[in-house]
Amino acid sequence: MDLRIFTEPQQGATYDDLLAVARATEDAGFDAFFRSDHYLHMSGDGSPGPTDAWVTLAGLARDTTRIRLGTLVTAATFRLPGPLAVQVANVAQMSGGRVEMGLGAGWFEAEHTAYGIPFPDVRERFDRLEEQLAVITGLWRTPRGETFDHDGSHYPIVDAPGLGTSGDDGGIPVIIGGAGKRRTPELAARYADEFNAAFRPAAETGELFARVRAACEDRRRDPVELTLSSANVVCLGNDDATLRRRAAAISRDVDELRANGFAGSSDEIVDKLGAFAEVGTTRVYLQVLDLTDLDHLDDIAATVLPQLS
Repeated sequence: MDLRIFTEPQQGATYDDLLAVARATEDAGFDAFFRSDHYLHMSGDGSPGPTDAWVTLAGLARDTTRIRLGTLVTAATFRLPGPLAVQVANVAQMSGGRVEMGLGAGWFEAEHTAYGIPFPDVRERFDRLEEQLAVITGLWRTPRGETFDHDGSHYPIVDAPGLGTSGDDGGIPVIIGGAGKRRTPELAARYADEFNAAFRPAAETGELFARVRAACEDRRRDPVELTLSSANVVCLGNDDATLRRRAAAISRDVDELRANGFAGSSDEIVDKLGAFAEVGTTRVYLQVLDLTDLDHLDDIAATVLPQLS
């Protein structure tokens, strides 16, 4: 099972904060560093202010050497698909091919209001997401020197230069997630390299995976081609004082974290990861909320990672 580190910078983080966590992630032996793509905090004041996901990932592309980098997830409402395809392709080139992109329909209305971003109803958001996926993957798969067209109602594209990112390295992986019963599995089966079920218990995660596998079979796509992943908050403490200190630092109750996240001793966390593995999870994003506690990453790497090999 791959373990990746997943952060929420909109809760308050500078680029230097993210760089410190990304380098600690790399040094500790984790597979990847991911960040959310939000402009507004969910609680508190979000100090020291918002950061842009793809701007910071571009910096990390040059300031790290091994780990993969990406978003869980970029909102289709935030950016036009053509420029977004170019941005992500640029970051992929800057990183030496270490970039992945999660893309979703968008959900947090307040940040759209705060920054003047249109926020259509959920049906239109999914319509736009589907078109964005078609445009972005189309541009990436079109060889350099050729052009790409898309006859869409929201994003018509005419004679756009191909970005040619789908070469020998396999291209830029696309991650789609969510609990939608119809359109989400269909979009994952059609466009995704990975399906992510975030913040769900193991049993429900297994049900979401089953829907996506069925959607793949409907499209005559081998479900094995799709990586199945989960995401949840992590809080490791191999003694009670450490566990309670780390829970308090993120304003969470220990019992609630044990019930809903990956929390407790290393053995407890490994047992819970095992329950997710049993329903098909092969990759887990550990949501790290206290970006100042770099020892947390070292502790996970020293006591959890060895048990997964």
